Amino acid sequence: MSIKESLEKVRDNVWELPSDYKKEMRVPGRLYLDDESIKDIEEGALEQVANVACMPGIQGASIAMPDIHFGYGFSIGGVGAFNYNNGVVSPGGVGFDINCGVRMLRTNLSEDEIKPKLKELTEVLFKNIPSGVGSKGQIRLKDNEINEVLDYGAWWAVERGFGWEEDLKFLEENGRMKEAESAIVSDKAKKRGIPQLGSLGSGNHFLEVQKIDEIYDENVAKAFGLEAGSIAIMIHSGSRGCGHQICSDYLRKMDKAYRNYKINLPDRQLACAPIDSKEAQSYLKSMAAGANYAWANRQMMSHWIRQSFEEVFSRDAEDMGMTTIYDVAHNIAKKEVHKVKGSHMEVLVHRKGATRAFGPGRREIPKEYSSVGQPVLIPGTMGTASYILHGTDLAMEETFGSTAHGAGRVLSRTAAKKQFTAEQIEKDLNAKGIHVKANSAPVLAEEAPDAYKNVDSVVKTSHDAGIAKLVAKVLPLAVTKG
Repeated sequence: MSIKESLEKVRDNVWELPSDYKKEMRVPGRLYLDDESIKDIEEGALEQVANVACMPGIQGASIAMPDIHFGYGFSIGGVGAFNYNNGVVSPGGVGFDINCGVRMLRTNLSEDEIKPKLKELTEVLFKNIPSGVGSKGQIRLKDNEINEVLDYGAWWAVERGFGWEEDLKFLEENGRMKEAESAIVSDKAKKRGIPQLGSLGSGNHFLEVQKIDEIYDENVAKAFGLEAGSIAIMIHSGSRGCGHQICSDYLRKMDKAYRNYKINLPDRQLACAPIDSKEAQSYLKSMAAGANYAWANRQMMSHWIRQSFEEVFSRDAEDMGMTTIYDVAHNIAKKEVHKVKGSHMEVLVHRKGATRAFGPGRREIPKEYSSVGQPVLIPGTMGTASYILHGTDLAMEETFGSTAHGAGRVLSRTAAKKQFTAEQIEKDLNAKGIHVKANSAPVLAEEAPDAYKNVDSVVKTSHDAGIAKLVAKVLPLAVTKG
């Protein structure tokens, strides 16, 4: 029987891969997909769900989000929680772009107010926020300052005048993982990170000026400070070359470690080590440093976005209400307490291409959102809608407080470039009234909307399955890319 034929429907939008599909599986696989998506899912991504279910210490299920696609080791859109006492950590369960994530700023501006200056605003944002492959930030770090970035994250940025102290309250982990240890991050990772701090990067990373188009839940929207018709800004970026190098460094180390610890794995890309081992603790401290870099990076870009708006509209950012809604991480492993089989347990939750979706009352979320659950920011693709949802109690029960992170690719970048042209993409976006500015033409073709799954469908599945609930839909007015 094929892996697809082995899937059993639990309820609408929820499927299970029984643990007897492979004798090594310790838990079942659980997939959040609608009936159409289940037909189209790559068998390779399904096999990765089964493989993760074989790892030591895994709890509950090997979980796949609605935007699942094939990745390195874990599928992208994969979640795995491991008992902190006898489980493992795997860099393949976090990914190369550590803390690739999304930040969203609100404003009190309307579309009518910004429309006359939208082209100018797009140009100024493109000038002030560097983007592109290998792009360099606006600042030059002094000797050893990279260590402070890695240790203190967004706190370092705020202390240096990048943004406002109140921003920190609305960042996951408050913009800093305290277990980070810059001293053990490789010189190569630091050297790659130094020139790139404060830059967007390339690929699917973007900066977007958006209009809040539709409110689905007035009560939660009010708690999040969202008003229909107002302007918001979304940043999608990560830890740049620094995080990539940290991942590369530890994939090599873990490849040796899992053999030394005699861990049986169905795929060496899942290379891992026991959480209490020297190798695992070293990785977690380095990964936290990479995550801190990403939070500092998005904090600096938020500062320059505010400056750009001030330059174009000749008003203070405070006067324009440019406060932070939230900042979420997509690629990360974190120690959390969850209910497993009726008892509270410390687990290491790997989220790879998945968003934390904590429900009401969790101490980790700001008190302003405590009654409704955390904001969940799910970006679309270039020219499509993005969405704001909120975390739920059901997500806490079923997915270790996790949901989807975006649209998910269906075409490789090479295939996209063969199928689409930059000129046509730009023409299509302009026809929709969307201003676009990119550092290179090929990236427009690579990031064509049709190279991705339909984000509306991904979000609907999350909503219908109950692992995050819709709050608002936003539409792009301007986008800058690498």
